[in-house]
Amino acid sequence: MGRYALCAGLSIALATVSACSDPSLHPKAAGDAERGRALLQHYGCGACHSIPGIRNAIGTIGPPLVRLVRRVYVAGVLVNSPDELARWIREPDLLKPGTAMPNAHVTEQDARGIVAYLYDLR
Repeated sequence: MGRYALCAGLSIALATVSACSDPSLHPKAAGDAERGRALLQHYGCGACHSIPGIRNAIGTIGPPLVRLVRRVYVAGVLVNSPDELARWIREPDLLKPGTAMPNAHVTEQDARGIVAYLYDLR
């Protein structure tokens, strides 16, 4: 592969990743963001994650959840979309066996609210 072809390929790849991480390209999450805020507190998510706007959410076991909407992947295995993030919140152990993320038995509706709040943290 020639030098110019390699540079062109890298440019296309970088543009694709950049577009995927552009928050304006992500769909708005369906769910009640204010309720999601309370649910993050209720489920104790701040014990493992730092989450803006959530009291005492200063955990360092999991990644910080600020600007989650800008990430291309969730947990390194799922394309970041509202549906996939809600699925990850509900059943992390099924999607990535051995993960440190516990299954908190979050309901579908609660997961959608949590996703709505996290997607608003742009």
